[in-house]
Amino acid sequence: MKTPDTPPTIDIATLTGLQLEVRSYTAEVKSHSHDYHQLVLPVSGNLDIQINNTGGQVDTRKGAIIAAGSVHEFSAEDGNLFLVADIPFSLARQLEQLPAFIELDASLSHYIQFLHSQMARHASSQPTTPSASQQQMLLLLIQLLNERFSTPHDTSDTRITAVKHYIDNHYAEPLSGQQLASTANLSIRQLGQIFKTQTGMTPQQYLLEKRMQTAWLLLSNTDQPVQIIADKVGYQNLAAFSDRFRKHFGHSPRYFRQHAK
Repeated sequence: MKTPDTPPTIDIATLTGLQLEVRSYTAEVKSHSHDYHQLVLPVSGNLDIQINNTGGQVDTRKGAIIAAGSVHEFSAEDGNLFLVADIPFSLARQLEQLPAFIELDASLSHYIQFLHSQMARHASSQPTTPSASQQQMLLLLIQLLNERFSTPHDTSDTRITAVKHYIDNHYAEPLSGQQLASTANLSIRQLGQIFKTQTGMTPQQYLLEKRMQTAWLLLSNTDQPVQIIADKVGYQNLAAFSDRFRKHFGHSPRYFRQHAK
């Protein structure tokens, strides 16, 4: 069994079809749909867009979630730049339940700008398969959006909901597979299978994402020492936390703090 300091990484093979690019739009009105979800996140400028029957604008404080199959019409004035992620439906089914337009608070805006800075280092005019660290960041962003904007009408398995709530409330503690399985009255194997079907990740991967998400928010929004943040997300060993964070995002916590604000 893996210890909390060595949680498993996301299976990159499951991310086939995930695309990410920095894109500018023209004033020409265009309309289409596609069989994958799409996130349109602001870097600069404005984008007028109608998603099915809902019209709105993507700007510095607002993003758009275009669910798979949604017909959308869009156009923009000169001088715009957006981060666009194409996400396979099977990877993030929950996105179709979220609002078409979302308000971006300071934490989410910082997150988007940091992801854009990583993309800018490998600029391309064509969609690209993200690097491992960018894939991890996109998965975390999807989780953040789901937690911020999902409705209370959750139709997922109540046992999985219970495990997620337990992790959300105890992520700073050592959590074994048996503890989580007992919360759902399932075997470790049963929990792993059902949890991955419901969420797209294993319980230990969800735990890792929760820890990294919380570390991100604390680094972005507080001046707490990195050691204190490490303790708050379940890592008593600062070196282990820094190594895990670097593998997850591609940079150390100190680098991240310097460049994310």
